[in-house]
Amino acid sequence: MDDRTSETTQLLRAWAGGDRGALERLTPHVYRALRRIAGHHMKNERAGQTLQPTALVHEAWLELIDITNVDWNHRAQFFAICAQVMRRILLDRARRRVTAKRGGGAERVDLDELSVMGACRARELIVLDDALHALNEIDPRKARVVELRFFGGLSVEETAEVLGVSPETVMRDWKFARSWLQAEIGKA
Repeated sequence: MDDRTSETTQLLRAWAGGDRGALERLTPHVYRALRRIAGHHMKNERAGQTLQPTALVHEAWLELIDITNVDWNHRAQFFAICAQVMRRILLDRARRRVTAKRGGGAERVDLDELSVMGACRARELIVLDDALHALNEIDPRKARVVELRFFGGLSVEETAEVLGVSPETVMRDWKFARSWLQAEIGKA
């Protein structure tokens, strides 16, 4: 663990312990990574999206600072929670868009295409989220791997650290989950 990572973890723990000054010192340490995660999320959003990565970071940050009772073990855990918060914000926005439009039937989505396409439509994101919830019912760890890698943009090593498993296990879970999700999405 390098000094920067160690300092970030120490600040997270101090913040969790009630040190509000630690939160102010933490912000510059994590802001760039949060923007990277937000950018990863936003690359899958539809063209003409009004929410920008910076606004997504700020909206997520407002929710994060109210989180209590978290025992921060390491920075990867923090970023995993950030990714979850951002994903939920985007899913809520997508659901509101679909509800606001007439119709609303789900469309078929290919997970490989979704990860590289420039504009992910709201319905596709919802279909993927529904499939991910179904995977979570049968294998929560595999669903968590997808959430951390796909939505959070975490590396195999970071994902392994968050889950407390080996990188090889993460890769096996990732391969299985992708295949399973593609089959599940195909049913939609």
